Amino acid sequence: MDGTAGTRVVLLACGSFNPITNMHLRMFELARDHLEDSGFRVVKGIISPVGDGYKKKGLIEARHRLEMARLASENSWITVDSWEGLQAEWVETCKVVRHHHNELLAQEQNSDDVDTVKYRKKRRIEDKYYVPSSSQNKDGTRLMLLCGADVLESFGVPNLWKQEDIEEIVGRFGLVCITRSGNEPFKFIHQSDTLWKHRKNIHIVQEWVTNDISATHVRRALRRGHSVRYLLPDNVLNYIHEHKLYNEESEQKNTGVVLAPFQRYSGASSS
Repeated sequence: MDGTAGTRVVLLACGSFNPITNMHLRMFELARDHLEDSGFRVVKGIISPVGDGYKKKGLIEARHRLEMARLASENSWITVDSWEGLQAEWVETCKVVRHHHNELLAQEQNSDDVDTVKYRKKRRIEDKYYVPSSSQNKDGTRLMLLCGADVLESFGVPNLWKQEDIEEIVGRFGLVCITRSGNEPFKFIHQSDTLWKHRKNIHIVQEWVTNDISATHVRRALRRGHSVRYLLPDNVLNYIHEHKLYNEESEQKNTGVVLAPFQRYSGASSS
C-alpha cells in the first residue's frame, strides 16, 4: 500500500519496554525509512509502555519504565505517552490505539478551528467572503501500530488477543512490522484469514543489520553484573544503576500470576 500524496503518519509502539533498548528506538527509524520510501510522511513516534496491571513476570513499575523511555527519547522525534502506563488495570492494545487516534482527531480539530478563525479574520479585514470550515478539504493524519514480528505472530496465541481487536487494529489503522532473519511474517499472514484480508494494511520491514538486542537479555546481564553498555542509552543505564533496578528480586515479580489477557479472555485466575 503506497502513501497518497505524502499522507502524514504517526507511529505508535506499545509494549513493556522493560527496559527500553536501542533496538526499540531503531524500530522507529526503520519504520520511518520504509514508510517514507513508500510515499508516506512520518511526523511523530509515540512510545506507550504497558501498565503494571499487565502482570508480566519481571515487569518493574511503570513509573520507572516511563522515565527510562523519556530519557531514551529526549532530543528525538519520538515522544513518550503515559496514559496507558498509568491506568490502574491493563488496557487492551486496541483501546490504546483508539485513544491515540481520538487524541489525533482532537488535535486536528483544534488546529482546524484555529485556522478557520484566522481565515475569517483575514477575510473580514479584506472585506471579502470567507469559506466555512466545513467545506475545507484536509487529509487527516493516520495512526499506525508499530511492532516486531513476535507481536504479529502473537495474534495466533489463543486467548491473548480478541479477534475483533486484531480486525480493528489491522483493518482500520494498519500495522508496521519490523522483522529479522528467521522470522516468517509473510507465511504467518498467509495462514491467517484476518491478516490476509487486510494484508495491504500491513507493512513488513526487513531489518538487514542483524540486531538481537532484547530487554530479556539486558535484564539477565544486569542481574549477573555484566555490562550492557551500548545496548541501551547511557542515561537509561545510569538511571538503572541509580535506582538499583533489575535484580533477582525484581525478576520474580508476578511469578505465578496469570497474564492479564489470559485472565480476562479465558476466565483464568491467579495461581
